[in-house]
Amino acid sequence: MTEIIGIRFKDKGKTYSFSPGGLSPKEGDKVIVETSRGVECGEVVEGPHTVDDSRIVAPLRKIMRIATEKDLRTVENNRQKEKNAAKICEERILKHKLDMKLVDVECTFDNSKLLFYFTADNRVDFRELVKDLAGIFRMRIELRQIGVRDEAKMLGGLGVCGRPFCCKTFLTEFQPVSIKMAKDQGLSLNPTKISGTCGRLMCCLKYEQDFYEKEYKTTPKPGAYVSTPAFRGYVEEVNLITGKLRVRPEKSDDPPQVFDKKDVTLIKEGRSKVDKDEMKNLKKLE
Repeated sequence: MTEIIGIRFKDKGKTYSFSPGGLSPKEGDKVIVETSRGVECGEVVEGPHTVDDSRIVAPLRKIMRIATEKDLRTVENNRQKEKNAAKICEERILKHKLDMKLVDVECTFDNSKLLFYFTADNRVDFRELVKDLAGIFRMRIELRQIGVRDEAKMLGGLGVCGRPFCCKTFLTEFQPVSIKMAKDQGLSLNPTKISGTCGRLMCCLKYEQDFYEKEYKTTPKPGAYVSTPAFRGYVEEVNLITGKLRVRPEKSDDPPQVFDKKDVTLIKEGRSKVDKDEMKNLKKLE
């Protein structure tokens, strides 16, 4: 067993494991640690606790110290530097006529590096911009192109549900979301109905997917040929939440009837018709 603490560097960001190094920081304390990109100040979100050695990703770095008043002032000063750097960078982007949008700026705790995050529709040649910024700030400059999901997580906002973005409030990592999830859940494949503010499929499609996949294993799909207590016919509609199926009689003009899935026997599985062109366009939302 190994003793670790969990540290986060961004609000609702990923939690990283470090060794307490003989110190006893409490949850909520600010600590100074060395990371792959330099010395950083992070917040303890998980106090000292032990985990199995198999869960440790080597090398496990030790925290350097619990943040002092001077360290916290440095963090505040860096926040002001980031605001000034963002303003200057936007001016230089216009000067160099680059087709890119600045999203966020980060200054490492030790003032060794400035990171500029941006979005762009295509690849951008920003070599001259980097030289320009390096000459102004006299420190290492990194420009990182990010996706629209990352932009939404950094900036925040309100989703179509009226609540703050999930990625900004509690999601620490993005989970893969696919058009198949929307189809499984019986949602309209209208892009405006299943897309988030970022323009990609809504992250919340993932939340209930396990339930739908489990239920589909024991429920006939639309188009399936089934036997009911009244007749044989084809499944027109499935409601996985209620377990109800609407079945159209095979050889009759009678209207469809609704049955509980436990009263229906599958004879032949159906095949759903898919518009290939429509699916190709919807794939762009993933």
